[in-house]
Amino acid sequence: MSPFPIPLNAIRAIEIVARRGALAPAAEELGVTPGAVSQHLRRAEERLGVELFERTPQGLRPRPALVQILPQLSAGFSALADALKSLRPAEDNVLTLTVGAVFASRWLIWRMARFTAAHPEIELRLVVSAAMVDFAHSDIDCGVRFGRGPWPGVVAERIGGQHFQPVATPALAARIRTPGDLAKVPVIHDTSTMLPWSKWFASVGAPMVELTGPSISDPALAFDAAISGQGVLLTVDMMAADAVRDGRLVWPFGRAVESELGYWMVRAEGRRMPDKVRMFRDWLLAEAAEVVDGQGRS
Repeated sequence: MSPFPIPLNAIRAIEIVARRGALAPAAEELGVTPGAVSQHLRRAEERLGVELFERTPQGLRPRPALVQILPQLSAGFSALADALKSLRPAEDNVLTLTVGAVFASRWLIWRMARFTAAHPEIELRLVVSAAMVDFAHSDIDCGVRFGRGPWPGVVAERIGGQHFQPVATPALAARIRTPGDLAKVPVIHDTSTMLPWSKWFASVGAPMVELTGPSISDPALAFDAAISGQGVLLTVDMMAADAVRDGRLVWPFGRAVESELGYWMVRAEGRRMPDKVRMFRDWLLAEAAEVVDGQGRS
């Protein structure tokens, strides 16, 4: 008697839909249509004699019995992926890393040569994307995320970036004496940012003022706009430290806010950490510890 009362593809569809809450991600991973995934679920429920999902306007929600076994399903497919990976030619010397645009362009890219010098045996492949990668089901070894953390399904280690404050070119900063003066100069609105101006004003004990200036949806371009003198930008000290050190930017007020946000190194939960990932983690933490923020903290 088969230990699988339903096909493996159907089990895979159940795991993906339970994890992602929709048919489309499962269809994409399995290379079939959403209708085919829906049929997998319906036939699985018929064979098992239980209703696995609750159909809601917000999507498919796994019922308690499925929620209870979901970690086992996910771990099982991760183990299968690891086993199949071992059959392919080894790429122990290749480390594939995913990061956001700002972290890549303002911090990591200027330090990668130091990692290569310290570990010439490792080839670093950089994937720059704002997408939230599913490490358990991809070939990417690890990544750096900005946010509150931690996230489900990953091991997250904070590397820095908790402090933020305004930055500006020296010429623009010369026109700013008090927080209220921010109403008199252009302020760059990074429309994708998670950093709140209101929290910074509250932390320095000043009333919030109306801020006007260019709106930019790409955080890396917003940083470039600040360096070119187009306005004041609210940004993480860790990302601004190099530009401040070489004089392109300054911290006009020297008053940073500590938040629950930060940069985290993340990797798949439930998998052993390869030596190449461990070496990169240790190097990353050491590099981040050397960054000094706008109030002299490292």
